[in-house]
Amino acid sequence: MHRRVLISLLVTLVLAASGAPSVADTGDGLGAKLKALWGRVAGNGLPDDIVMTNGRIEAEQVLVAAKFAGRVLQVLVEEGDTVEAGAVVARMDTAELDAQLNGAEAEVRRTEQAIAEAEALIAQRDSESLLAAQEHERAAELQKRGHGTMQELDRRLSQLNAATAAHRAAQARLDVALAAADTARADVARLHSLLDDAVLKAPRRGRVEYKLVQSGEVVGAGAPVATLLDLSDVYMTVFLAARAAGRVAIGDEARIVLDPAPEYVVPAIVAFVAGQAQFTPKTVETADEREKLMFRVKLRIPPALLRQYESRVKIGVRGLAYVRTSPTAAWPEALAIKLPQ
Repeated sequence: MHRRVLISLLVTLVLAASGAPSVADTGDGLGAKLKALWGRVAGNGLPDDIVMTNGRIEAEQVLVAAKFAGRVLQVLVEEGDTVEAGAVVARMDTAELDAQLNGAEAEVRRTEQAIAEAEALIAQRDSESLLAAQEHERAAELQKRGHGTMQELDRRLSQLNAATAAHRAAQARLDVALAAADTARADVARLHSLLDDAVLKAPRRGRVEYKLVQSGEVVGAGAPVATLLDLSDVYMTVFLAARAAGRVAIGDEARIVLDPAPEYVVPAIVAFVAGQAQFTPKTVETADEREKLMFRVKLRIPPALLRQYESRVKIGVRGLAYVRTSPTAAWPEALAIKLPQ
């Protein structure tokens, strides 16, 4: 195939030099593609402040995974579907969790009943303590006037001490019931959280790249169910030599020309420049060796443009990238932005 392309290019050049009709005049579009391909190979006479490199289109991947082990009840998406943030991707089987939740809610009701009983008992002990205190006070007054015996006073004091102890026991019983109720409510909240996690939702808007699990399969904790591509975060990763990378700044303009559609020029911006070289010689001692350092650069396509052409976005497509290393450099006419209509 490469030989046929080379021959076609040579034929086109010969015909152009001889003044004969070019392939572009045939109207089949082959001439335009050959012209674009030749321009990319030759670099279109790029200015010094624009560098050309190659890369491929990528997007951020998002895994939708099960939080806990269990059976997948239903998978609601297919590969290629576009889902909104918060859309349900799959549901886990929650029969066991539902049973546990019923038991936890019953435990909450039991503890609430225990609290009510403890509060009633405290009210009863309060009344008994008040009566015992009053009777002890009367016995002390009678004994002081000589109308009561010391034995009666001791008996009333014993009753008062018993009533006070019973009151403290009732209060402790209430504290235990309150703690048990808090534990039961916390268990209910935990189970509700697990039931919420059993509904697997898309964390952001994206396209389903892989459906990894079928309905009815059993998965482990953390097992991915589907993979989403975030179509608002699409970029091309390229590598620039040290001299060019050192002059590139975050936010600089770039252009992308994809192999399947060389007639279009896609705008992009520099979103990331690596702080360390990706390809480093064993020793970096001379200027020539330093020129071999390559730095990873990420060229991000504007989200608004991605949303406009969302159905055309393809991941893994390769192409050429042109990065402007000076904000004053003018883009050649061949790299003017051109998008599908």
